[in-house]
Amino acid sequence: MNTIDSVTTGLERAGYIADRQLATVIFLALKMGRPLFLEGEAGVGKTEVAKVLAAMLDRPLIRLQCYEGLDLNSAAYEWNAAKQMMAIRLAEARGDATSVERNIYSRDYLTARPLLQALELAQAGTPPVLLIDELDRADEPFEAFLLEVLSDFQLTIPELGTVAASANARPVVVVTSNRTREIHDALKRRCLYHWVDYPDIEREWKIVTTRAPEIPEALSREVVAFVQRLRRMDLFKAPGIAETLDWSRALTALDAMTLDPATVDATLGALLKYQEDIQKVRAGNN
Repeated sequence: MNTIDSVTTGLERAGYIADRQLATVIFLALKMGRPLFLEGEAGVGKTEVAKVLAAMLDRPLIRLQCYEGLDLNSAAYEWNAAKQMMAIRLAEARGDATSVERNIYSRDYLTARPLLQALELAQAGTPPVLLIDELDRADEPFEAFLLEVLSDFQLTIPELGTVAASANARPVVVVTSNRTREIHDALKRRCLYHWVDYPDIEREWKIVTTRAPEIPEALSREVVAFVQRLRRMDLFKAPGIAETLDWSRALTALDAMTLDPATVDATLGALLKYQEDIQKVRAGNN
């Protein structure tokens, strides 16, 4: 991926239609070896960037799905206490407890979670794409755990030492946020930032025809135009690209060839996820 155009082409071949700004920041992240921080509304294609990059670069994808209460044990590593205890008891039965106590915190007793898995794969010469998805769902203190990984591509395990990726075999890191809360500046400074917005009408139509080629052209154009109008309404949650694709496929499953009020009314649940939004749209169509 030596040029922005080659990144754009590679993404498109993998099924992702990116605008010039997104292709540029992806190119820079790959060229500079920097983590990529993608922020935007849910459903605009942030997570898909990491999936497509893994396919485009032919690398494994490791995903850390963030949630409230996520901690180091779930994200990075965890000592296998049961295995450690069994080893101690076996050693005691052999009368060799002292040597086991010295080795009880070796790699054999460590369970790798996504962050450590990514670094160990990189050490082994197979740097993956590491997706840290929906970071805003995790608690703020969790961000501190990520700073070492994002700045130095390493993880320090107090009992074992530091696991680090080499400079020429680093994971490609993609961090996403739906901005339900602000992410701390210390983390953002370690990344290249891009706001992923809703696509314009032509790019969204191209996305639909690329990801769902079975949908008739006339119907796909009507669907995209309708969704674009909805996003200009004062809805609780405007439909994302994922919902556009879901609705398009639902209409095709019903053998619809064009939009009509009855079909729209019957299938709004594939497009909108809040009853208040559905009622508002129905009232506007009557």
